[in-house]
Amino acid sequence: MQHDKVLILDFGSQYTQLIARRVRELNIYSEIHPYNKIPTNIQEYKAVILSGSPFSVRGDEALLPDLLNIKGRKPLLGICYGAQYIAHFFGGNVSLSNSREYGRANLSFVKKDETFFNNISEGSQVWMSHADTIKKLPTNGVLLASTGDVKNAAFKIEVEKTYAIQFHPEVYHTKDGKQLLENFLVRIAKIKQDWTPDSFVEETVSALKEQLGNDKVVLGLSGGVDSTVAAILLHKSIGKNLYCIFVNNGLLRKKEFENVLAQYEGMGLNVKGVDASARFLNALAGIDDPEKKRKAIGRAFIEVFDDEAHKIKNVKWLAQGTIYPDVIESISATGGPSAIIKSHHNVGGLPDYMNLKIVEPLKALFKDEVRRVGASLKIDAEILARHPFPGPGLAIRILGDITPEKVSILQDVDAIFINGLKEWNLYDKVWQAGAILLPVNSVGVMGDERTYEKCVALRAVESTDGMTADWVNLPYEFLQKISNDIINKVKGVNRVVYDISSKPPATIEWE
Repeated sequence: MQHDKVLILDFGSQYTQLIARRVRELNIYSEIHPYNKIPTNIQEYKAVILSGSPFSVRGDEALLPDLLNIKGRKPLLGICYGAQYIAHFFGGNVSLSNSREYGRANLSFVKKDETFFNNISEGSQVWMSHADTIKKLPTNGVLLASTGDVKNAAFKIEVEKTYAIQFHPEVYHTKDGKQLLENFLVRIAKIKQDWTPDSFVEETVSALKEQLGNDKVVLGLSGGVDSTVAAILLHKSIGKNLYCIFVNNGLLRKKEFENVLAQYEGMGLNVKGVDASARFLNALAGIDDPEKKRKAIGRAFIEVFDDEAHKIKNVKWLAQGTIYPDVIESISATGGPSAIIKSHHNVGGLPDYMNLKIVEPLKALFKDEVRRVGASLKIDAEILARHPFPGPGLAIRILGDITPEKVSILQDVDAIFINGLKEWNLYDKVWQAGAILLPVNSVGVMGDERTYEKCVALRAVESTDGMTADWVNLPYEFLQKISNDIINKVKGVNRVVYDISSKPPATIEWE
């Protein structure tokens, strides 16, 4: 890859992945690496960004990167913990703030004629999230910006291209955050903005051709954006040597197995449908722990693909539509100090007995990037606009154990909800939506008779990458109509609630 690259060192901040996304929005390629695993080819990176962290530079557990080949040698931007690290260990002083500085603030001072703050003025809103504060600038430090409560909100080091900010430019609440990153990366670091969907397609197809040669590849299709884009990329690379399998795990949306198979007709792909619903439901019988559900589904997928792969002579690779957030939430930001949130069924490798190698064309992309790549590949807009659907399917939307009866109930509820969003022209205004079957019964009255039936929760969120999300304020009239339809048409449900939690602190899925 001939693009200029930005290295992001992860100190465990919940926002590290957002830094990568914001950089890529500028058409600049970025990679996240743990603070203590700096790539040996550091000379290939045009700039380095230090992330925030839940740790303190003053503590015994302070995270200490080796900046010997970075600071003063490459353009360097420290964010929050990164800024405090530069101050604390290079001649300045960091101490506990009198009050925790968290939330919105406004720049009260910005140094005039400073490239770093080009097109950013006093009064611009920024987002703070730290308990420590910089009391004294490091050696050769020059103050660049302040807020009402934080004097040293931004600074630079003279005779170096080293910059530091106490606030977070990557979050939405910092209004000029993208502009600031552009100032640093484009105007100061002189990085070319040539990381585009078209370039990704061209380079990925070329790399896949070299990696796979004349080998045969089996790919698990889901009908969603990720696996479809992965399939088209592989098809452009190896053509007839790609064998696509769409598995009915018994946990899909209502009639989705038939609909997805029809969707792929005319796309030039070699697709085989496999109905393994009984196998998956048997594997899940009696399991109510969400992590055990995910593991059981992962094992079942592996078994199905192992069976199908043996039917293809000389297949050597298993392709997956794994994307970056899957990897981040499963393996803690490429091995860094971030917390593991949950496992994903398509992350973590294969058992030895399968004797297949993994190829993951999309594992470096966020969801919105996958959609842009799909558009570059001329994939149907309706497919690209599909809401994300969890790999384990409805299993993690049924709280408690899984039974065919519960699956049937939730499929009917989900169909009413999703079809309703489409009929009310709300579907494209929502990033992801679904229904959750709760493990409780509630008392109701229907036809003057007492009922004791299931409760379902509806969930609709807006997001760009799934890393953070807010609940969608759906019209009351819509919720009223959907609630009535569900209760009247789905036997076994007598109560509907709407989830108004954001991520964080909640997650999008309930399990």
